Amino acid sequence: MPEVSPLDAAVSGPFGPHNLPYGVFTTADAPGSPRIGVRIGDHVLDAGAAARALGSEDAELLAHPVLNPLMAAGRQTWQRVRGALTEWLTEPEHRRTVEPLLHPLEAVVLRLPFEVADYVDFYASEHHATTVGRIFRPDGEALTPNWKHLPIGYHGRAGTVVVSGTDVVRPAGQHKAAHDPEPVFGPSARLDFEAEVGFVVGTPSRQAERVPLDALADHVFGVCLVNDWSARDIQAWEYVPLGPFLGKSFATSVSPWIVPLDALQAARVAPPPRDAPLLPYLDDAKAEGWGLDLRLEVALNGEVISRPPFAAMYWTAAQQLAHMTVNGASLRTGDLFASGTVSGPGDDERGCLLEQTWNGRDPLRLGGGASRTFLEDADEVTITAWAPAPDGKRIGFGEVTGRVLPAVR
Repeated sequence: MPEVSPLDAAVSGPFGPHNLPYGVFTTADAPGSPRIGVRIGDHVLDAGAAARALGSEDAELLAHPVLNPLMAAGRQTWQRVRGALTEWLTEPEHRRTVEPLLHPLEAVVLRLPFEVADYVDFYASEHHATTVGRIFRPDGEALTPNWKHLPIGYHGRAGTVVVSGTDVVRPAGQHKAAHDPEPVFGPSARLDFEAEVGFVVGTPSRQAERVPLDALADHVFGVCLVNDWSARDIQAWEYVPLGPFLGKSFATSVSPWIVPLDALQAARVAPPPRDAPLLPYLDDAKAEGWGLDLRLEVALNGEVISRPPFAAMYWTAAQQLAHMTVNGASLRTGDLFASGTVSGPGDDERGCLLEQTWNGRDPLRLGGGASRTFLEDADEVTITAWAPAPDGKRIGFGEVTGRVLPAVR
């Protein structure tokens, strides 16, 4: 039986020509030479080498060790490059040139695919925010008065964004339990994950320039998965009155594949009904919705513990981008903004242990008799996702994985 080409094998899978996510990789023979790659099935195409071999006008853009120059080139270039890649990977006349430039996925090392400029994390799930409000304010309103009027967010630490597979050292800091007379210093005892979706900015904007709702696709290059690790005990002591700081800034993991926004057109859905009037710059009632039907799955040490639905998110990426810039703040190529914890209405749809265990009150029961309130050393968290594509196909996002290492003493 003739050997099946990797290009043929990829057609119907989640990483077929209908997807073509971008990443950066190295090979064993050139570990110090990162290259832009495009995933096709279980292989990675050396995009720069293919562009040179086929005489592409975009060969220089694809020859960089990070995606930033391509991302900065703008939507028209993104679409042209995506069209060329699709042709190279599907047209028979290119097969002889392209196939030798495919690397098996298990033979490469995946790198952080872009240089992160700024990082913003939002709080966009009504289900998550409501549950957290009930945990911490059982006798008050679950949502704060501003929640239905603007996408709440905070600025994180771009320098601690790491690629999937990077170990995460348990952070240390100040924390104070209710029974403690004074705060103490030590390793976080309430380390948590947060299943999120990230949006990567390509086209920058000028300072004092507002980005409107309908300009998301002009500025956002693509979508990735995010785990915004959280030290709940450090966060609880420090967040009043200014919000998250050291409890969040120690590590944020991202998947190595950036799915182009254009690949997700079939996954677009209307956001949930809004039950509070929105100011004009956020009002998307008459706009084409930027809700996305992404299906996430969270596994702890290989055991699936949650399946959060991204389609349930109250605030969309378009609204988040509009709010980020409405005060005149500029966008930079490589900006990353994340959705905040993705959660749904069901107990099996909660996107963090804070919700799943009701802040440690109700341990999560695992297979083999194990249980967790928060993460223990050596625990490994893996978040995956897929989205619908035309003709019954799926768009794959790969995974974002991180393992907890003991705190530095």
